[in-house]
Amino acid sequence: MNNIYIIGVGLIGGSLALDIKSKRPDITVYGIDSSEQHLNEALELNVIDAKATLDDLDKADLVILSIPVDAAVELVPKVLDKVSDFGLVVDVGSTKLDICKVVETHSKRRNFLAMHPIAGTEFSGPKAAILDLFQHKTNIICEVEKTAFKLQEKALNLFSEIGMRMRYMNPEAHDKHIAYVSHLSHISAFMLGKTVIEKEKNERDIFDMAGSGFESTVRLAKSSPAMWTPIFKQNRENVIESLEGYIANLTQFKNMMKNDDFEGVFNEMKDTNYIKQILNGLK
Repeated sequence: MNNIYIIGVGLIGGSLALDIKSKRPDITVYGIDSSEQHLNEALELNVIDAKATLDDLDKADLVILSIPVDAAVELVPKVLDKVSDFGLVVDVGSTKLDICKVVETHSKRRNFLAMHPIAGTEFSGPKAAILDLFQHKTNIICEVEKTAFKLQEKALNLFSEIGMRMRYMNPEAHDKHIAYVSHLSHISAFMLGKTVIEKEKNERDIFDMAGSGFESTVRLAKSSPAMWTPIFKQNRENVIESLEGYIANLTQFKNMMKNDDFEGVFNEMKDTNYIKQILNGLK
């Protein structure tokens, strides 16, 4: 792979660019973005080597689509139209079912790979790009059997080289599971932030009293609404299902407190401590 084009030079696209350039300095990384400011920043920070446009994609060995999921669904068929038979298009969005559906009958379906690297921070834009963001991170690959073997092999070798562990899943299962372990936690952070802001009008008091527990819990509330609203929209049914389970547990916890059932409160928390073992086992 010599020429890599990244569409969307923000946190994920930019971090991929940095990692790829670090591991394979002979590769040229081109940036495409709707924001000229982002492109200029990415150039100044050496996140990309040069600017490009969609018309240049016939020269691409690999195109990485790292834009909001609604824009990705619109753009990916057009990108596939432009790449050569030897170019691979990869999408890194947080929902996979809609994008897999939109390309399933495309004449170049074999030139597309759907994946979701489970990595990120609450920040956005080229300045948020981090070297080694993907070290020891899981990369979910969907419908790998529909991608030309030689193309997927080259891409997966590259992604392994920058530190990712591959896991394979169908898009329906991916979207259902990710609603619980990612999308729900973002909604929780946004709504916790909203609740505290509404209750505590004196912002100075909030920040004087906010400890590391509060800060780490609401960290995700700093995430980009422009990125997350389309994710919630595309994964609406699974997110609603996860919210219903979460709300039921919150209601149960509230009712135990109303009923002075603090043995129940203790047991709820004690039982949930088991999540430490689950998470330690994933490391």
